[in-house]
Amino acid sequence: MKAILMPEAGLCSVLTPAEIDQPAISSSTAIKVKLHAAGVNPIDTKLRGRGIFYEDGLPAVLGCDGAGEVIEIGNEVDRFKLGDKVWFCHGGLGGDQGNYAEYQVVEQDIARKMPDSIDYTSAAAAPLVLITAWEALFDRARLQSGQTILIHAGAGGVGHVAIQLAKIHGARVLTTVSSDEKAKFVKSLGADETINYKTENLVDRVNELTNNQGADVVFDTVGPEVFKQSIPCTAHYGDIVTILDPGTVDFKEARNRNIRFSFTLMLTPMLRDLPKARAHQGEILDQCTQWIDQGKLDIKVGQQLPLEQAAQAHELIESGHTTGKIVLTM
Repeated sequence: MKAILMPEAGLCSVLTPAEIDQPAISSSTAIKVKLHAAGVNPIDTKLRGRGIFYEDGLPAVLGCDGAGEVIEIGNEVDRFKLGDKVWFCHGGLGGDQGNYAEYQVVEQDIARKMPDSIDYTSAAAAPLVLITAWEALFDRARLQSGQTILIHAGAGGVGHVAIQLAKIHGARVLTTVSSDEKAKFVKSLGADETINYKTENLVDRVNELTNNQGADVVFDTVGPEVFKQSIPCTAHYGDIVTILDPGTVDFKEARNRNIRFSFTLMLTPMLRDLPKARAHQGEILDQCTQWIDQGKLDIKVGQQLPLEQAAQAHELIESGHTTGKIVLTM
């Protein structure tokens, strides 16, 4: 089958189109999927640049998100039949094969039936960002209806679904953007207020919009500098949740505000083999399926490229100028 191999860590050019053997079902509860699309996420570019999680995992096939058609099932599979359309987040970390390929094998408990109202491309864009945003907002920060949340990088892959999930739960959403075009985009998703971090002072603007109370919840998807700036615009007894390493931080003001900090890494259940946590992530996808089919949740694909152009997809993500998600199609 066609796949994109990562033989070593390095620049985008290390991603190499190749022919490799198709994965085979080795468990009675596994399904084989003919992949139609694979989502491209920032974690893919980081693993390509710095190396994978497993010492003996090279050459690796990257790509955590996949969507496709079930073409073979183990003899104990009871959740799927041949021809079912499925989406999932599995592989691509250097252990199990990722989804930059034409075929994938996953356990039936990991895959979920795709929403009826979207195609493979949109489905492949969604699992990692949906699970990440859900776990950050609801499992970690415990976002409640009526609260104000500040979502950084609202036009990005995680940010654009976080805005919608927060609005579904009745929160007021402030979000940061870098251009008027992105401000228009996030407003179309339901964002109440936008802050252009290139032309406005983040802390001053958030405090102005919250009557100097600060945001009840801050969701950081950017990194150390944004994390530090978030502290003085978080409400007393508020929450900051981040998906990244915040680096070295002076916590004096955070302590005075009684801020609660949380981390979200949706890959943990895969990395640490936590079945209950994987099951919860499947439940998240099931609920999001309902909202997508009800028209309450929209997955924005900013660009789709053929599988062979995986390197170009990584270049686009690393440019920092993307809106929505990038997807590879087979």
